[in-house]
Amino acid sequence: MEKSGKGAVLVAGGAGYIGAHTAQALHAQGYLPVVFDNLSSGAREAVRWGPLAHGDVRDAAALADAMAKHDVQAVIHFASLIEVGRSVARPDLFWEHNVGGTATLLQAMRARGVRRLVFSSSAAVYGQGGRGPLESIAEHAAKDPASPYGDTKLACERLIAAHGRAFGLTAVALRYFNAAGADPSGLIGEAHAPETHLIPLAIAAALGDGKALTVFGDDFDTPDGTCLRDYVHVNDLAAAHVAALEAPLAEGAFEAVNIGAGRAYSVFEVIAEAARALGRPVPHAVGARREGDPPSLLADVARARAVLGWTPKVSGLDEIVRDAVRWESAPAYGRPGRKAAMAALSASA
Repeated sequence: MEKSGKGAVLVAGGAGYIGAHTAQALHAQGYLPVVFDNLSSGAREAVRWGPLAHGDVRDAAALADAMAKHDVQAVIHFASLIEVGRSVARPDLFWEHNVGGTATLLQAMRARGVRRLVFSSSAAVYGQGGRGPLESIAEHAAKDPASPYGDTKLACERLIAAHGRAFGLTAVALRYFNAAGADPSGLIGEAHAPETHLIPLAIAAALGDGKALTVFGDDFDTPDGTCLRDYVHVNDLAAAHVAALEAPLAEGAFEAVNIGAGRAYSVFEVIAEAARALGRPVPHAVGARREGDPPSLLADVARARAVLGWTPKVSGLDEIVRDAVRWESAPAYGRPGRKAAMAALSASA
């Protein structure tokens, strides 16, 4: 069994995008990240800072075995299905994986006496609301998810909070806004399949190995008509998980905390920044709005400062896009065909 100064942390879903960056941050702070992942969407190549325990979060025996083998002291839980559109088509899968998996994980933690949890939640718990285009969202805002995905995240939060009241579990739910960017080392980055996030899609369109980017609506009540989103660098997000793990909270406490940059950028602003960073245009066309897209999602991050002592350090749009371009130009895994696209781009330069 590997040892580390601050003990072992089970990172459920740690082979995924945010999980891998958090495992790196944990290692840098003296923890042993034990990645627990079934590799259905994560990458084995992203597991670099601790052991991999292959298993499904709905498998109580596999969870218990990993916790016992590595003497796990705390858990960070990323393991879930995340595609909003797919959740509309198959809500059954999302409730089974996200809520059922969380219930099984909580059961395994209770059996092992593991009493600290950081949960990967989402701004999707808020829904569309009745906010103005530049109005930030605080944690006390109304919860009205616009998709089964958001429903499952809110249900998980409530289940975790109930476990705290009943069994003394101490937990923090981090409500992410838009995670983006990549670690500057180039070792890990975003590699979803299929990719649905704006920044990597814009870069792929510019590099010529993706479809022309579709802008879903330019008639929103925003300054340039396109949606506004709050982008947080994945390394800032990873640091927030370490801060949540270490926050001085009372036994049984549950805290829900927004994690964003506290500033929103439009789709057109992101496209312009990607074009600037790449030195070439981003082919795009305007299409119809997507059902359920709110005009604006902007985080009020005051509570993250107060509860976690966390503030974003590298979440300017230029920093995020710069690091995303570095990764997307030479990804270590998960982008088959990117090498040929870059060769063609170099030949045409």
